[in-house]
Amino acid sequence: MRKIYNIGFIAGMFAFTANVFFVIAQILQLLGLLSYPYDEISIYGFSLCIVIPFLLEILALHYVTPKQKKFWSHAALIFTVIYAIFVTANYVVQLATVIPFTLQGRADQIEVLVQYPHSLFWNFDAIGYITMGIASLFVLPLFKKQGFDKWVRAAFLANVLVTPLIAFVYFYPYFSEKILLLGIPWIITAPLMMLLLALRFRKQKIKHIGNQQRMKQSK
Repeated sequence: MRKIYNIGFIAGMFAFTANVFFVIAQILQLLGLLSYPYDEISIYGFSLCIVIPFLLEILALHYVTPKQKKFWSHAALIFTVIYAIFVTANYVVQLATVIPFTLQGRADQIEVLVQYPHSLFWNFDAIGYITMGIASLFVLPLFKKQGFDKWVRAAFLANVLVTPLIAFVYFYPYFSEKILLLGIPWIITAPLMMLLLALRFRKQKIKHIGNQQRMKQSK
C-alpha cells in the first residue's frame, strides 16, 4: 500500500508540474511572447506530459479506495482512460506530424490533421477535457466533507463546474478569443485538483506508516 501512495503522490506532482508549465506556455502564447512553432510545441508537449501521470494518479486512487466505494473510483478511472486516449492521439499527431509538415511547407498535405476550431482534433481535445471533468465528478463520493479531504473534494468539484464552460468553448459554433477566455478557470481547477490529490496521498502514507508503527508497539 505504501508503494501505491508513493506512486500516487509522485504521479500527481508530475501531472501538476506539467500542467503549470502548460498554463505558462498558454499565457505566453496569448501575450504574443511565444511564437510558432515553439508555442505549439510547448503547449502540446506539456499537455502530453500531463496524461500518463494523471492517469497513474487516478489509478492509484482507485487502488487505495475502500471496496464499498470502488464503483466510483472505477468509473473515474474509465473516464480518465478515455481522456488519455483522445488527448494523446491529438497531441502526438500535432507534435509528430502537423508541426514538422508545416515547417517543411507541406501543411496542405495534412490539413485534416491540423487542430483548429471545430476540426477533427479540436473535437478530440474537447472530448478529452470533458471526460476529465466527468472523471472529476465520479471521484467526489470518495472524499469526506471534512479535514483535508474537503479541500480535495472542493478542487475536483470546481473542475466539474468548469467542464460545461469547456464544452461551450469547444462546441459554440462561432469561435473567438473572448469565448476562449471562458475556459480560464480550468487553468486553476485542473492543476489544483492534481496537486491536492497528490498531497492527500502523502498524508495517507504518513497516516499508514503511523498506524503500522502503533500496531507494532501494541504487540
